[in-house]
Amino acid sequence: MSLSQRISRGLKATLLSRVIQAITNAALIIVLARYLLGPDGYGLLYFALSVIGVVAIFASAGLPKSTARYVNTYLEEDPSQISPILRRSALYIGVLAVCVGIALSVGNEWLAAALNEPELASFLVLGVVYVFFRAFNQYCILAFQGFNRVDWSAAMGIIENITRLICVVILATGFGAIGAFAGYVLGYVLSVGFGLVALYLLFYRRYDPAAVLEDGLSRRILEYSIPLTATRGANVLDKRVDTVLVGVLLNTTAVSFYTIAKQVAEFAAVPVRSLGFTISPTVGEQKFADRTDTAARVYEESFKHVSLLYIPGALGVILVAEPLIRYVFGTEYLGAAPVLQVLGVFVLVNAINLITTDSLDYLGRARIRAIAKGITAIANFLLNLVLIPLVGVVGAAIATVITFTTYTALNVYVIHQELGLDLRTIGRTMLVITGISFVMGMVVVLGLPFVSGLLSLGAVIVISVLVWAALSVAIGLVDLDEAAAFFAN
Repeated sequence: MSLSQRISRGLKATLLSRVIQAITNAALIIVLARYLLGPDGYGLLYFALSVIGVVAIFASAGLPKSTARYVNTYLEEDPSQISPILRRSALYIGVLAVCVGIALSVGNEWLAAALNEPELASFLVLGVVYVFFRAFNQYCILAFQGFNRVDWSAAMGIIENITRLICVVILATGFGAIGAFAGYVLGYVLSVGFGLVALYLLFYRRYDPAAVLEDGLSRRILEYSIPLTATRGANVLDKRVDTVLVGVLLNTTAVSFYTIAKQVAEFAAVPVRSLGFTISPTVGEQKFADRTDTAARVYEESFKHVSLLYIPGALGVILVAEPLIRYVFGTEYLGAAPVLQVLGVFVLVNAINLITTDSLDYLGRARIRAIAKGITAIANFLLNLVLIPLVGVVGAAIATVITFTTYTALNVYVIHQELGLDLRTIGRTMLVITGISFVMGMVVVLGLPFVSGLLSLGAVIVISVLVWAALSVAIGLVDLDEAAAFFAN
């Protein structure tokens, strides 16, 4: 199978999973926010998910990504080590997850009191199961990625998201926010069940295992997981600590505004999340096979297409934020509109980051990424402490944009050092895309006064997208024949 065919197959499978995830998440957000929970209950649910998400870092640390890296490496070097690698890393993760679960069950009331939210205690008790299965969900998904079979990771994502939607809606109807949280747990349980069976039957048993793990390999897996743990911890803190601080410094209603805006901004990342997940092992594989030029071209083409999609996308989010919140979620959530406008910048920066960070891990540059992430995560925490009391929930969005932009710029610089990117061509392409985006934005501005509901808002968005597509094809940024050939592979 050619490189293009392998990337195409993985991208299509992952994109399908991400689209299903986006659809189910959108349905879940709207149903929970508008019909089942309301601002207070919705804010409580996502406050709990943010707190437990921080705790869950310690249940698997950086071991899933480290496992994937060494699986990917030993596929070529010595396949007999694959089964021992999978077995040993699963043992490490199981021990960590059990220890975290015990700590969470013992300290749930204390943590709820410390965060000034007594209702959080019941979520933390159920969180014991959540952190265990979430840890093994990451293990399976990233192990499949290490095998360059992200289609199986995609299958796990589809199972998790469909199960979660069904279970959350059913349980939230009868039990409110705690029932919705139980639905999240069940989504992970079924996904992990499928993933472990598939990993064992289709991959673990495929290779004749060595009698023992290669001398020093267990230590290298653990050592490489340390910077990955720091990166993942900083990443989770960066994404979750703002929500936690909004809940602690303001209230759960403010959490609902911030969560809605951030979910809409992250919803826009569906296509690029699939691309980044697919190309990262390929970039590493080509680099270590002394085909640096090929690795650079893969990344540069990805960067070009991400810019083409997300520069106009970010501008569009900024322009339609208010009517989008009004007509999709209801007037009680209009406090989320200014937050979403600030996070419009995050939409673009996040897209670039998603094709960059995983590639750095596969290039063996996890340590420098961990340092950058740690510094910017601390800066984000401090900025939140300053800005939330000053300007409210919008302050959390401003802090996110400032620190995440800095982090992404550092990552792009490091990958340029590794691959020697053609920055002049990239910059010229981005200028052309910015011009197209400006024209598209003018169409949106002219159409907004005529928006009176979802249908008219949708019509304005569709017209602006058609203008963007026509200009992109006319200027030559998109080759329809090449695109059709790629997705036909």
